[in-house]
Amino acid sequence: MSTPRIERLKADLFKDKREISLERALLYTESHKQTEGQHTLVRRALATAHILDNVEISIRSDELIAGNRTVKPRAGIMSPEMDPYWLDKELDIFDTRPQDQFHISEEDKKIYREELLPYWTKRSMKDFINSQFPEEIKAATAQKIFSVNQTDKGQGHIIIDFERLLGNGLGALLDELKEHSVKNPDNAFFSAVVTLLEASIRHIRRYETLAREMANTCGDDVRAKELLQIAALSAKIATEKPEDFFEAIQLFWYMNVILQYESNASSLSLGRFDQYMLPFYRASVAKGESPEALKEYLESLWVKTNDVVLLRSTGSAKFFAGFPTGYTILLGGLTANGRSAVNELSTLCLDAYQSIRLPQPNLGVRVNELIDREFLRKTAETVRMGTGIPQIFNDEVVVPAFLNRGVSLEDARDYSVVGCVELSIPGKTYGLHDIAMFNLLKVMELVLDRNKDNTEVTFDQLLSEIRQDIRHYVKLMAEGSNICDIGHRDWAPVPLLSSFISDCIDNGKDITYGGARYNFSGVQGIGIANLSDSLASLKAFVFDEKRATFKEFIEVLESNFEGEKGEQIRARLMNRYDKYGNDIDGVDTYGSDILRFYCKEVEQYTNPRGGIFTPGSYTVSAHVPLGAVVGATPDGRHSGDQLADGGLSPMVGKDQKGPTAVLKSVSKLDNYLLSNGSLLNVKFTPSTLEGEQGLNKLADFLRAFMKLKLQHIQFNVLNADTLREAQQRPEDFAGLVVRVAGYSAFFVELSKEIQDDIIRRTAHEL
Repeated sequence: MSTPRIERLKADLFKDKREISLERALLYTESHKQTEGQHTLVRRALATAHILDNVEISIRSDELIAGNRTVKPRAGIMSPEMDPYWLDKELDIFDTRPQDQFHISEEDKKIYREELLPYWTKRSMKDFINSQFPEEIKAATAQKIFSVNQTDKGQGHIIIDFERLLGNGLGALLDELKEHSVKNPDNAFFSAVVTLLEASIRHIRRYETLAREMANTCGDDVRAKELLQIAALSAKIATEKPEDFFEAIQLFWYMNVILQYESNASSLSLGRFDQYMLPFYRASVAKGESPEALKEYLESLWVKTNDVVLLRSTGSAKFFAGFPTGYTILLGGLTANGRSAVNELSTLCLDAYQSIRLPQPNLGVRVNELIDREFLRKTAETVRMGTGIPQIFNDEVVVPAFLNRGVSLEDARDYSVVGCVELSIPGKTYGLHDIAMFNLLKVMELVLDRNKDNTEVTFDQLLSEIRQDIRHYVKLMAEGSNICDIGHRDWAPVPLLSSFISDCIDNGKDITYGGARYNFSGVQGIGIANLSDSLASLKAFVFDEKRATFKEFIEVLESNFEGEKGEQIRARLMNRYDKYGNDIDGVDTYGSDILRFYCKEVEQYTNPRGGIFTPGSYTVSAHVPLGAVVGATPDGRHSGDQLADGGLSPMVGKDQKGPTAVLKSVSKLDNYLLSNGSLLNVKFTPSTLEGEQGLNKLADFLRAFMKLKLQHIQFNVLNADTLREAQQRPEDFAGLVVRVAGYSAFFVELSKEIQDDIIRRTAHEL
């Protein structure tokens, strides 16, 4: 149970409508106007420093941990230097758009249109990327065969080396970078990092000053003492390394806010929190601090992670619905020498989450053959609460997957997750994890349409053409992704963040220039379940049973199963033929073969940073907008209907042989190739997990997941009736948290399309 303070902090976070703040955009632009002609790295550093020195700061009532990106809770901030155009188009609809609404004042709209838009027009990263895309890539993205993402905002999707930050402190790091800068006076990267470390120290000291001023005018002696504690702590950790848990959490959070100012990016994730924070936790315990006080610090931090929300375009919000900020943490796992890494802080992190029950942090648990039963049960107990947290990752698959990509054994054992389910090595990887999504079902649709009048077409020929088209469009996707990659290098480098990534200091390079140890580009293959079901139904209906000619069948699809005959055909397609997710080799093999082909095509390509492309299969919430651009398909799906959720999940309602059959179907995929991440959603009824028996059944199910060598799984534990009630009476269910894709969100903040998708997912029993 949370303390009254934590409950007040939670309530204050959500009591007012989300607003948009222009402050970062105005300060960034103000600096940018004064630095014409200087190196991009230096300009970015000076602009971020200008923000850190001048942005309004606050310490809100009851806060123990200082540091807010915006004065008002959960406010969105703009990055017109990335893409000023979508912001202009949406200024008048932010309040009313279907997903992720914000309020912006009429005065701020005027400022944007009269000051910011004119300056950034033809100066933005978006202008560069659009000018570089060849017509063939523009045509493919217009057809929605694939998308190139991150063209309008900071990339993010990275984990800094928190051990470097917490183990050295900013003062020592500044001294180190000053030495590098003196030895390499022409290196703009070192100069930029020095500027930003100095600005970070000044920014933290601004909180020291504010806390002292607030304490001097505070009429509450207890609160005044807390404010003086914040002041003293800020004064210390502005330059010195932390010595206990509270100090470490405070420096940790200050840096997270500062990095948000630098790039305004999603998924600046938090890595293996229970590993790098453990020495500080044990130091506090050794000093005699009570577990209750330490848990309150941790719960305060968990609440803080919900304060940062991302301002996305209407189109992007469809793909990432519900404000997934990507404050992702993985617990447990393995040590560098291959032993279980579960410790007392792993359990406390789950305990603290059980108290706050908010969408962030996006906790996950790593399982392996060495995981102890007690922690597995604690994991199952947290899953059973129904918020979709924690998600589960399998070391028995992920570690070999990274070894297959040339990652060292020790680094592979240290993996964590950025964003939703994107696999990464903390402090060592710049992976461009969400740079593109590839719509496999759209490729199938194009092949079928192209062969409509081919009277000699065979099923094997269709399969061959699907593979040929995948090969062709993967090449274009890689080319488009690399243009975006260069755009981030030339318009949006992140020198401060880079200083916390190996081996950027040794190389003297920003991550966008290839400074990191591991340089991947992650692209997702979407639609494998629908593709499997469609191919199985097509083969049976047309080529085996010969119930229609191929042309007649395509005409039925083009009519969207119109008329009585069309509905009869649709009923047969949906109900008479095998479906992926039921442990049936005949249909599962199609998905396995084509996904493997896609992965092997992807991994052939390299990026401008000297790294390779890595495949994944997860949708975030893109299964709805990607389905909207695909016509009726041979699995019986209507034109425009959603695709299967998750990435590897069966189509809604088609997994009819229980959750273990789902695991077995997914296990037939080559999960070792999906080194950028995959996603499997499973929904349970609450009643099946009740009591000790239910808890043990879920723990056993997690062990089965691990032994079957799946990569990822996550759960919703909710009744459909409860969700329908929440649709009807959202004011009564404001705190209801559900699993959307690789993240959780408040159910009432999701569009009706996404809500309906979650309701329709099959609820299993064990």
